Amino acid sequence: MYLLNLSFVQFLAVFGSISAVAVALYLLDRSRRKQIVSTLRFWVAAEQPAVAARRKHIQQPWSLILQLASMALLLLAIAQLRLGSPAQAGRDHVIILETSAWMSARTGGARSGSRTLMDLARDRAHRYLHALPARDRVMLVRADAMATPVTAFEPDRGKIDAAIQASQPGATALNLDQALTFARHVQSQAAGRAGEIAFVGAGRTLERDPGAAAAQPRNLRVLLVPDAIENAGLRKIGMRRSATDPDLWEIYVSAHNYGSQPRNVTLSIDFGPPGKIGRVSGGAQRVTLPPGGDKEASFEYRTSAAGILGVNLTPHDAFPADDHAELELPAQPMLAVTVYSNEPQLLRPVLSSTPRVAAVYRKPGEYRATDQGLVILDRFIPPQRPAADSIWIDPPANGSPIPVRTTVEQEAFQGWDAEHPAAAGLHAKDFKLDKASVFEAAPSDGRIGEVQQGPVIVARPGKPKIVVLGFHPGLTGMRYELAAPLLFANLLRWMSPEIFRRWEINGGSVGAVKLPMDPDASEKDVKVMAEDGSPLPFTVHDRAVHFFSGTPGSVRVLAGDHEYIYSLTLPQLWDARWDPPAEAQKGIPRFSAVLDSWIEIWPWLALAGGAGLLAEWILYGRFRRTGRPLGAPPRPVLLRRKSAETAEVRR
Repeated sequence: MYLLNLSFVQFLAVFGSISAVAVALYLLDRSRRKQIVSTLRFWVAAEQPAVAARRKHIQQPWSLILQLASMALLLLAIAQLRLGSPAQAGRDHVIILETSAWMSARTGGARSGSRTLMDLARDRAHRYLHALPARDRVMLVRADAMATPVTAFEPDRGKIDAAIQASQPGATALNLDQALTFARHVQSQAAGRAGEIAFVGAGRTLERDPGAAAAQPRNLRVLLVPDAIENAGLRKIGMRRSATDPDLWEIYVSAHNYGSQPRNVTLSIDFGPPGKIGRVSGGAQRVTLPPGGDKEASFEYRTSAAGILGVNLTPHDAFPADDHAELELPAQPMLAVTVYSNEPQLLRPVLSSTPRVAAVYRKPGEYRATDQGLVILDRFIPPQRPAADSIWIDPPANGSPIPVRTTVEQEAFQGWDAEHPAAAGLHAKDFKLDKASVFEAAPSDGRIGEVQQGPVIVARPGKPKIVVLGFHPGLTGMRYELAAPLLFANLLRWMSPEIFRRWEINGGSVGAVKLPMDPDASEKDVKVMAEDGSPLPFTVHDRAVHFFSGTPGSVRVLAGDHEYIYSLTLPQLWDARWDPPAEAQKGIPRFSAVLDSWIEIWPWLALAGGAGLLAEWILYGRFRRTGRPLGAPPRPVLLRRKSAETAEVRR
């Protein structure tokens, strides 16, 4: 006789807790009972209420005993009490089925009709499952970069067969150490006897550290799938805009040979809209990949439009999933600037120095409040404020968006607010302002530049953004300083940071990604977002951003004025082949037939427990409600007369 689902200690702990609660309820029961009397016409209630004393004895011991016995029977049914020897009971096995990206490789080369490694692994898993004794329970775990349990320890072979058949290759490589650790842990937590941990797959894993890896389980069985397959594929792709020509993309492609023979392959790129139609070839290179080695190729492609860049490796082989990758190129951002000025020549030099600014110059009489982008108002007040972001240069005091406190003449410039991004890199202050307006800045405004009397350059955040200059940089001594073009560049960066953002696009495989940060980037400014804009968890360690993506897609990383786009569309492949330990069992096992020598009695225990609770309620439940046994006559209650000081209740 033994318990299948609970140990004896666990059974005692649970039953002891239930018993303690039941006994406590019986001892603490002090509820009042109703009494039947002939009349209360000549009696009054006692002025002093009766004192309820704590019970020291159980008035209905047989009711308590019947309840405890019934709950013990129900708990034994839950623990699945069996009559027989536990040595003949079934064991709990774990099948680790590899579902890494490599399992989609075909065994017969590039022929479409050949079987995949996943097909072979499913067949071996089915054969192992049906070789186990019928009394054994089995759990299926799918293993790629993460170990995912699909079923619990299940005696039903049909459910395990269906789960095996539904297993498909994923997009990540195999992390076998994690899968074995999980299987060993789940076996130790189960109540039954531990069986085998059977690994079914090719055994191609991520790079492992033998010193840090846990010891291999002693009950390991290995069912390896032969995978002598020649494969070469794309490994990494990097793209960035040229530092000298913003319309030119510099492209770097890395390919790897996973096989044992040299491979001659062709790397090519094309560009166009999504889909196969309308693509334009961008170049091709032929390279030779050594066995187990890498080769790189570089391309250049000129475009300012958005589109899809395709990278191809030909000829295709038994694993075509890593022969093609697509990267989405963003359009070259441009900022439309509308300048309203009677002297546009004063502003042309500072605006034309930024290649991503498209400036249009108009007279103040041509003003339109609906202009988009950025509006620059040079020394005039429009009849209606612009709806877009705006820069006001020396506005008249009666219409300035920021109130003018006073006006100064021949005033020395004091300095810059180093904390504000619009003043980054500005240090010049040895010049005088012939005439300038001093503003009354709000607490939330940025005081970019100041004189002794107060700020003369103020930036107001919000929608829209507003910057007001109390002087014209082109009409003061500042026009001879490098601070003038740098100030306008900083203002444009603060108004529209996307036009100064430096783009880097990387194509690679799903899984863990490590991105070194730019030296001037702050950790608090780092953001990692998925393709749909939702945030992804990440960590920053040793000036590098670490994140994980288990599904193909795009990931955006914002770090200061850098934006990194990771197109994780390539499958993650293995780095090494796992060598099973010599003591591990191999092949499909043959278990000797053993006659079942145990009897299931938990259904009868459950029925007996339920019948006991029902009998206790029938025999004693109504007694606790009425205060008397079934069929007993009502007991009279004697009360004192009204003249008595107290009333007495006799039970």
